[in-house]
Amino acid sequence: MHKTRGAIRERMKSGIDVVIELLDARVPASSANPLLAQLTLGRPALKLLNKQDLADPARTEAWLAHYRAQPNTRAIAIHQGLPGLAKTLANECRATAPNRGTLDKPLRVLVCGIPNVGKSTLINTLVGKRAANTGDEPGITKIEQKILLDKGVYLFDTPGMLWPKIRVPQAGINLAASGAIGRNAFEEEVVALDLLAYLRRHYPQALKQRYQLDATDERSEGELLEAIGKRRGAMLPGGRINTQKAAEILLYDLRQTQLGRITLETPDEFAAWTAEADAAEAAKEAAREAQRVLAKRGTRDAVAANDPSKDEQDDEDWEEDGDDIDDVDDVNDSNESAESDDGADNGMDGKNAGVVEEDAARPKGTGKKG
Repeated sequence: MHKTRGAIRERMKSGIDVVIELLDARVPASSANPLLAQLTLGRPALKLLNKQDLADPARTEAWLAHYRAQPNTRAIAIHQGLPGLAKTLANECRATAPNRGTLDKPLRVLVCGIPNVGKSTLINTLVGKRAANTGDEPGITKIEQKILLDKGVYLFDTPGMLWPKIRVPQAGINLAASGAIGRNAFEEEVVALDLLAYLRRHYPQALKQRYQLDATDERSEGELLEAIGKRRGAMLPGGRINTQKAAEILLYDLRQTQLGRITLETPDEFAAWTAEADAAEAAKEAAREAQRVLAKRGTRDAVAANDPSKDEQDDEDWEEDGDDIDDVDDVNDSNESAESDDGADNGMDGKNAGVVEEDAARPKGTGKKG
């Protein structure tokens, strides 16, 4: 990841006019790498919603409108085999950076995307030959490539790059479901259960048509997964259901469009998930800050929070100091008896004695620090 990030940063320094970010139309926001936005900040952007033939058409239109509303950004939906794709992309890039694209001022375009989003297949389609290796597993592209897209338009392909921490939990689930994350990085059953919960809310007809499941019944997602396993023959000895196999079947059917054209997020949904993630992160940071403050204070409360026995020791110290307080009272009584019988004077002496008592009653070394 660090090597790829460095390569993108160096390429940006050498001169890039347009940044194409390839997104998965089924999970557009989840497949957008936030690090790319940081590395390419300020450059005109062209969002390509790839695999539109696998995604929900209505939701694809909603995502296109969402991206087109952003400043300095264009967006189109594509799929492999789309007629005239190379020409379409060249024209979109020229429209994004209208002052470039001639022989004396070539248009330099950087193509970015997370692993397994279809970038290598796109490159091969554009150049009409096998210029990049492809495969179902993420991370096939290993080196940067320079490709002539059209007259005066050059593409710079970069290896796919994931980010170190997926901040929005649902984004991680969606990436795993779509196949963008290698299968060794997640548990299929966990992802399948979350996927079932989403499908029964938004695409119940897909479950009905594929597995003859009624998504409106009261069965849990775990029971629905078992029903899928039973119907598809994912059985173990003794009549037990192989839920791991059932999860793999569900994920495979999603990726191969056996459930129909499905998109796992909308702009509003992802905004809500992001807000929830931000709130959770803020709460965690507040708790961490409270712990740091508590550790630095070094007061009796801070010590007591970690060592309750300290309270008992403090109580014993106060009891011992109580003897000193009694001695002070005796001295004050003697002083009062030696003073004049005048009421006003006695009143003033009483006030002074009170100050002495308070000062003497405060145990040494136990006062609150500033």
